[in-house]
Amino acid sequence: MRAPSRMIIAGLAVAGTLAGGLVTLAARAEDDRGPATTPAAVAGDATGTDSPARARTGLGGRSAPADGAAPAQPDPAGAKAGGGSIGNLADLAPASVAYLTGRYRISPTEAARRLALQELSAPLATRLAGQFPAQYGGMWLDQTAGGVLTIGATDAAPLRTAVAGVPDAAHVRVAPVRNSLARLTAAATRLAGTLGGVAGTDVVVDQRANEVVVLTGDRIDGQDARLADALSAAGVPARAQARVAGASIEKACDPRYCAQAPMRGGIRLDVPRDDGTVGGCTTGFNVVGKGGVSYVLTAGHCVVGGRHQHVDRTWHQYLGPKVRVGVESTAPVLAENAYPTDYAIMPYQTGVIDRWAYPLRKTGPVPSLVNYWCVKDNPRCTSSRDIAITGYVPVADIQVGWVVCATGSAYTPAPGEVYVDSGAGAGYVPGTRCGEITGKTSGGIDVRICARPGDSGGPLFTEAGGKALGILSNGDPGTGPCTNPDEHNSYAPVSTILDRANAVTGGTRGLQLATRGPLLVRTRP
Repeated sequence: MRAPSRMIIAGLAVAGTLAGGLVTLAARAEDDRGPATTPAAVAGDATGTDSPARARTGLGGRSAPADGAAPAQPDPAGAKAGGGSIGNLADLAPASVAYLTGRYRISPTEAARRLALQELSAPLATRLAGQFPAQYGGMWLDQTAGGVLTIGATDAAPLRTAVAGVPDAAHVRVAPVRNSLARLTAAATRLAGTLGGVAGTDVVVDQRANEVVVLTGDRIDGQDARLADALSAAGVPARAQARVAGASIEKACDPRYCAQAPMRGGIRLDVPRDDGTVGGCTTGFNVVGKGGVSYVLTAGHCVVGGRHQHVDRTWHQYLGPKVRVGVESTAPVLAENAYPTDYAIMPYQTGVIDRWAYPLRKTGPVPSLVNYWCVKDNPRCTSSRDIAITGYVPVADIQVGWVVCATGSAYTPAPGEVYVDSGAGAGYVPGTRCGEITGKTSGGIDVRICARPGDSGGPLFTEAGGKALGILSNGDPGTGPCTNPDEHNSYAPVSTILDRANAVTGGTRGLQLATRGPLLVRTRP
């Protein structure tokens, strides 16, 4: 259970209201002492897909967060008002607005209203779970029903009272459910223990369906003789499903020509393999450790697997000008090829940080960035730009229905063009696309956004708030241009990755998402 905070739900004392401006709920800004951090997610928490029959799954994972560990309430001092009116929100998040207007046939003003409600939902979920553990049953944003934030409750009355004064209360609905989120989470923890799995990774909570889901195919065998009895004895609705969909493939690359500082998420990484071939992936986010040491985050399967038995080095534009980037960390090991812990946290190759960091004499802000690159199937994007990363959202607080964006660098060169082919297929354009979160029952974040092999490791983020969410791991097969409006892909959560990496290193590296830099570390003469 999370510690109480000064944020009040009845009357919700957030900075800004729907009528007066965009509510942007940011993580604590990084100061001179180091980057902003957000604690681990609640074990066992995950929301459902649009329907149980359409559930998406990913690769097996090995994350081992502490069962029952809950993130602390975000510091209210870190909440800040965004850029003004609803109209300004449409300017801040044009691609997210375009996704909503195109898919749901709504006006830009209505789309902006829904995005403002999305910004409100994560801290609201945290507060309700803390204040009403026996009544709160989870939350999801129902875009199909009109952009309604739906809150499950075993006893609706106190929850209705608690949310009566929130901004846009007319679009906040309390719906009856049989089981509280706390009860579902406890049941998930028990099931995980019985079946030898990990709560939150192998046994998750589908908030929308108000049930527990056991993911088979990794630690838990779908043929385990204990499975049927364990599901029957769960005490709550529980079902099993395969973690890996039969059609799921890895996505293994970006805006191809971005060799200038600072390093940002969403640019190309080329990775030579043991057999002499070269694959492509995409940078995710900047990471910083103790002493200000800088790292680059990408997908683990880019450097760990059958054709990656040697220590891998990564490059930008390998076929020329061949710019050095990171190197696989082996002492300690900071890479895993598993889902949702599909990650590689790579230090820079010797002497390379000087090229990718902000200069020492840089004045003014030095934000950590994600590359936002316009593509033709993101029609509302008219000006490519960088997005400043302000923190991350724990996977437990990420909600179904959120509109999010992703950048990738997958590319197949034209005949005669000199560039590494990541396997994207002719006609696919690397860049940024936006879509909708459809579930978390894979143990990661499932989204309706097009991606191709080579986009792996690329960042998933919120456009207006600059919040890091995850990095691309796997998804539906596809090649060439984005033509399937219902394509789904799965992202490994940033919070899961950081929890895992710090656990396996015993916290000695102090790995955190960077909200500044990368920066050159000053050394004393």
